[in-house]
Amino acid sequence: MAISYKDSGVDVERGYQAVKLMREHVKSTYTEGVLGDIGSFGGFFSMPKGMEEPVLVAGTDGVGTKLKYAIIADKHDTIGIDAVAMCVNDIVCQGAKPLFFLDYFATGKLSPEKVATVVSGVAEGCRQSGAALIGGETAEMPGFYPDGDYDIAGFAVGVVDKKKIINGSKIKAGDILIGIHSSGIHSNGYSLVRKLWGEDIEALSKYDEELGAKPIDVLLTPTKIYVDSILKLVEKVDVKGIAHITGGGFIENIPRIFPEGIGCKIQMESYEVPKIFKIMQQRANLSDEQIYNTFNMGIGMVVCVDYKDVEKAMDILEENGEECDVIGQTVNGKGVELT
Repeated sequence: MAISYKDSGVDVERGYQAVKLMREHVKSTYTEGVLGDIGSFGGFFSMPKGMEEPVLVAGTDGVGTKLKYAIIADKHDTIGIDAVAMCVNDIVCQGAKPLFFLDYFATGKLSPEKVATVVSGVAEGCRQSGAALIGGETAEMPGFYPDGDYDIAGFAVGVVDKKKIINGSKIKAGDILIGIHSSGIHSNGYSLVRKLWGEDIEALSKYDEELGAKPIDVLLTPTKIYVDSILKLVEKVDVKGIAHITGGGFIENIPRIFPEGIGCKIQMESYEVPKIFKIMQQRANLSDEQIYNTFNMGIGMVVCVDYKDVEKAMDILEENGEECDVIGQTVNGKGVELT
C-alpha cells in the first residue's frame, strides 16, 4: 500500500493555493530594484546607484509570543507588520534604507487563506518601509506545531553609503537623547504580558475601564515602523546614534550605541508613559529598573544628537507625524541612570 505525502499530513496543493492568494500582496511591494517575479528559487534585487561606497546592512527577527494573541483572537492581518517592523527598525538605526524583505511562515497544517492574510500584513509593513517583498518560505510541518499555531519571522537587507553609516562613534557627554513615541508594547516582553493579562479571549475582548480600551486591541497593536521619518531626519541632521528599543528595554538597548566611557541619564517624567505599562508595572510589582529593562515604556526609538540640533531634529520628526520628547542626555560613565 502506497503512502503519499498528503497522507503524511503535507498537502502541496494547499501550498500552491497559498501562493496564488498572496501573489497580489507581494506584488504590491515591488520597487524599481526588483528583478524577476514571485515563484523563483531566489529573489533578485539590483543595487541602487548614486552611492560612492554602498554597504549592505541586514537584520533578522520574529515577533515572539505576541503570536499567541493573534492566534487566540483569530486576527492575522497585522502580525506580519510586526515581523517587518522588528527587522527594518533595526537596520535603519545604522542609517540604512531597506531594500528588500523575505519572510518565513511555518505551521502544522497550512490554511491558504490564513497564510495569505498574514502575508497581507507583511506586505503592508514592506510598503510602509519602502522594502520589496521578494521571496519567502511557507513550511507545512504536521506533528511539529499544534493545530492552528504558526510562527513567522523574516529578515531585511538595506543599504547605506559607507561615509553615512550611523554607529555612535561620535557621541560625547552632553549630547541629547530624543525619544520617539511607540505605538504600544510593540513585539517584546510578551511572555510576561501573557502572565499578566492571560489568554482568555472573552475577558481580553471586554472593555477595560482602567486601560480605556479592550486589552486585546492594545496587545495586538502593530509595531510602529520608523523608517520614513528616520531617513528624512538623517538627510538633514547629523544624527550621532539611533537605538531601537526592543527586548531589554532602555537599560540594554540605549548603551549599545555609546562609545566606551559614555552613559546616559533618562528623565522618566519627561514624557507620559502609556497606561498599559503603568498597569503592568503595578500588576507585576516591578521596580522602575526592572520594567525599563523589559519594555519600551512608550518610546520606540531613541535618537542622539548634538544639543544645537535638537530643535531642528524634533521639528523634522513632528513634520513626519512622529510624537517625540527630549528624554535625557549622555554623560561620562556607563549604562543608563533613571532619574
